[in-house]
Amino acid sequence: MRYRMPRIPQQPVPGPAGRHATLTLELADVVAGARRRALRDADRQIDTAHLLHSLIESDPAVRAVFEGDSQLARVLGYLVQRSIGYGLRWQGSVEDSGALPVVSRRDLAVRDSGMGGWSPSAAAAMSGALDRSAGRGDVRTGGLDLLAVLAVDRECRAVEVLTRAGVDAGRLAARIADVRDRGVREAKG
Repeated sequence: MRYRMPRIPQQPVPGPAGRHATLTLELADVVAGARRRALRDADRQIDTAHLLHSLIESDPAVRAVFEGDSQLARVLGYLVQRSIGYGLRWQGSVEDSGALPVVSRRDLAVRDSGMGGWSPSAAAAMSGALDRSAGRGDVRTGGLDLLAVLAVDRECRAVEVLTRAGVDAGRLAARIADVRDRGVREAKG
């Protein structure tokens, strides 16, 4: 007998209403990977830990901002344990770090767009990544944009994983900003 994987429903990427996002190929892979991981882990929604795990696996620029291979290995170790260890307490619960107000226009837009498959925190992180790239005038949103937004949300599951692995999320966010600033300076000149 051959086992068939259930079809993973395609869902839009959460973002500000009325704006279409252009994701880099790496970030599109991250979203697809997070969706597969949520399905495999029997989670009801994509959450920020799914996004973090998929970011690290899919995007070399994201891996490069960590402080060495040992730090990256510790983070991946916690993420892999998600389904067998401390992550079990997450199953059946909805991640909501409070990054979004309880009811906002963006919340309503996300709900109306069929984003039931994303936790409020994950939807807020993706929306924040889109805002971040738009704020610097870039029409393409990449993995570092998403990681930067995750790193500043102290209450999300991704930061809980980072903290347990000994990563200072504030320092991580600062390294991401340094990488972006260097890239802008190099592009100008």
